[in-house]
Amino acid sequence: MPITKFPPKLLNKLTALRRKLHRYPELAYQEHKTAKIVSETLTALGLKVHSGIAETGVVGVLEFDDKGPSIGFRADMDALPIVEETNVEYASKHAGVMHACGHDGHTAMLLGAADLLSKRKDLTGRIVFIFQPAEENEGGAKRMLEDGLIDRFPIEKIYALHNMPSIPVGTVMVKAGYVSASFDTFDIVIEGQGGHGAMPETTYDPIPAVSALILSLNTIVSRNIKPTDSAVLTVGTVQGGQAFNIIPDTVAISGSCRSHSKKAQKILKQRIFEVCEGIGIAYDVKIKCSYEERYPPVFNDEIATQALWSVLSKPNNGIELIKDFTPLMGSEDFAFMSEKVPGSYFIIGNGDECGPLHSPTYNFSDSALPIGLICWVNLANILLERR
Repeated sequence: MPITKFPPKLLNKLTALRRKLHRYPELAYQEHKTAKIVSETLTALGLKVHSGIAETGVVGVLEFDDKGPSIGFRADMDALPIVEETNVEYASKHAGVMHACGHDGHTAMLLGAADLLSKRKDLTGRIVFIFQPAEENEGGAKRMLEDGLIDRFPIEKIYALHNMPSIPVGTVMVKAGYVSASFDTFDIVIEGQGGHGAMPETTYDPIPAVSALILSLNTIVSRNIKPTDSAVLTVGTVQGGQAFNIIPDTVAISGSCRSHSKKAQKILKQRIFEVCEGIGIAYDVKIKCSYEERYPPVFNDEIATQALWSVLSKPNNGIELIKDFTPLMGSEDFAFMSEKVPGSYFIIGNGDECGPLHSPTYNFSDSALPIGLICWVNLANILLERR
């Protein structure tokens, strides 16, 4: 039978912990207080604790024996540079920083799972609890891998979760295959030769070139990516010019690309460079483009995902399981970990009243804490049960 009930004392403890983390949010690679709380909590539970991985990352190892498999559970710890507007009594005390994505809840849930599982005597193998810094745009997962995460703590499967507003609490979404998009960025500088606005014939005007470039970039998805593949190209900044009667020397733009497959990701990158080259020739300007592949798409391994399905589809577990949904266009650096080890990334509902992710009014729903516990504890049960 799945474990669905937890001691009220533990849930109250996790709620208080989650709100404490919310009150003291920290940005990427600055999660020193959060890491200290995590380390102290895991140490008190008797886990072997390793700190300072990728600067502020923490790993806690729970060993049952050396006969069973080794699995990894991951939570993210960092906050966002946003001014909080929730007006809750535990609102951020760090000006301009808040937990606007629920990483306070993710951390609290995994610590709660470590608490419950550390008391078990009927499991085999080991669990590597991974508390990752810098998920928000800074690639903390990649940094942890570069710091030897998998080499130091070998694991056979790895899992991570994320909350999602507007999905009811108690609903869990998980599917095999691609579940989130890649995330890449580009920076482009159009170099011409400026001059007087009344004498454009004496200049190499970058303004018409950048106008054509932006329009052309926005045809890449519609004309080079299969309609059945999901991709987004966004020009997010345009910078150039200082006065209404002066043609500038340079104009710069930047943007991002997202896609649900390695193939589409490759096409986006290739076509951006080709379009830049063509527009440069057509408008007689120099165009310099730099492109950074930030996060790959998250791909859920079939076997690892089947274990989650098995856990979440059991009757009377209090979970509504959704196995078929459109992959998210958001990105997640857990992709780096699941490229190295077969894994699965799943979504838990956070309800209708929490506010949108990455917004000043967002607040993780404490009613979702036991849902995370159900997922983590029962996943450990099925993967590490003695046979």
